[in-house]
Amino acid sequence: MDNLIIKNHETVPLASIPVLEYDKFLAQNTVLLAEERRHCVQYYGFLQSGMVQLLCCIADDMHGTILVSSALVGKKQILPSFTAHRPAFHKFEREIHENFGIAYADHPWLKPVRYPFDRARPQNDIANYPFFQIGSEELHEVGVGPIHAGVIEPGHFRFVCNGEQILHLEIQLGFQHRGVERLFLAKQHLLQRTVLAESIAGDTVAGHSVAFANLWESLCGFRAGAGLQFARTLALELERIAVHTGDLSALCTDVAYQLGSAVFGRLRTPLINYFQIWCGNRFAKGLIRAGGSHFPFNESLAEQLLEMLDAFEPDFDAMCEETFTLPTVLARFEKTGVVTHDQAVAIGTVGMAARVSGLNRDIRASHPHDFYPVLQHQPIIKHHGDVYSRAQLRRREIKQSIGYIRHLLKHMPLDSATPEPLGQPAPESLTLSLTEGWRGEICHCAVTGVRGELVHYKVKDPSFHNWLALALAVRNNEISDFPVCNKSFDLSYCGHDL
Repeated sequence: MDNLIIKNHETVPLASIPVLEYDKFLAQNTVLLAEERRHCVQYYGFLQSGMVQLLCCIADDMHGTILVSSALVGKKQILPSFTAHRPAFHKFEREIHENFGIAYADHPWLKPVRYPFDRARPQNDIANYPFFQIGSEELHEVGVGPIHAGVIEPGHFRFVCNGEQILHLEIQLGFQHRGVERLFLAKQHLLQRTVLAESIAGDTVAGHSVAFANLWESLCGFRAGAGLQFARTLALELERIAVHTGDLSALCTDVAYQLGSAVFGRLRTPLINYFQIWCGNRFAKGLIRAGGSHFPFNESLAEQLLEMLDAFEPDFDAMCEETFTLPTVLARFEKTGVVTHDQAVAIGTVGMAARVSGLNRDIRASHPHDFYPVLQHQPIIKHHGDVYSRAQLRRREIKQSIGYIRHLLKHMPLDSATPEPLGQPAPESLTLSLTEGWRGEICHCAVTGVRGELVHYKVKDPSFHNWLALALAVRNNEISDFPVCNKSFDLSYCGHDL
């Protein structure tokens, strides 16, 4: 194999990345995905000397490495697709097509992804999206959206149904393209870029902030001390507990179990309120900063956190026991919204959506960072791929994260996390940062120019991989099961649209 092997958060010279002929580039990367232990963490293009440099990053989860290779192609060229060999590449190639006009002769689903203002084909308007259709007098279509009634975010769901049974769902996103990646280049100050990272997905502030901070520190040759790594790991696990608890409340709401909805919702509140105590914001904005922290963790915060968890845990356990033994809840959760192991592998799912289908994908274990090597994280894996499994995974991950936090608090580092000046970013370099957010794998990539300035910044939220899993999950279910299926994934609209 002709590729560069790097580690998570490693900065390398751009010139060290092999540039292959496209046919070899295609063959090499599609062959790599033949084994389940590898998956694509990023595949995108950026302009380089009038050409498009395609950059493919394949993670090897067994060895904790990332295999990087590239190819130079012309704009609006017609190429054979990776997707024809490995469906997991479908979204990446659709975005490349949308951004640069590069066409793929054998791509099965070459449709718009985000509708950026500078897209290669302005005529591809969101109003004329080419939905898949089935011609039949017995079937009917149901459109939902484009405004989600619960989270008030835009996404359109087009169902093809036979009576109440869903035969096909197509999910159209791209309604709120915010230009986040372009803003990373336009903004020149580190604080501005940090605030951008915090704003990628409102429910994953810690996840995206940690990914950006680790990337920027690597780019500047800065090594975070134990205090910073401790705080970042703590914030990630607290965010996981808080969102998972809120999701259990929402799942109960969707099956009309009011007690579970109320109690889990109430239990989420002290978790996010703890972030308010720690950094002045309930969603952890302002907490994670490259090079230091304005809110260092201390003994007083540790005592308050332990008190909060001591109050939370018995009520959480009691509510879980009620919820997961109630026949009316189990009847709606079990065997609903199934994604099989083969489907999860084929479409490249990550995070919770992968782990409930027996696919071991968790950056905390495969590409660990901060304090995760100390915790020696063991991913929780389930095998039925249904709503019940996704709810149970949340329950078990909450308990696991509480255990991690208790362990961390017993081994608090004493070094200061006071902000320190960072050096200049390395010139003509690539940095890749992977973080396991509560939803799954987050990936940030940066490319710098001759003076160390950002020339390209790429963000991937786990939702980018997993929206197709939802579309597959609802097939052959009744349309009334869609809300609980949707919430069991809890994917991000804004994290996808960027």
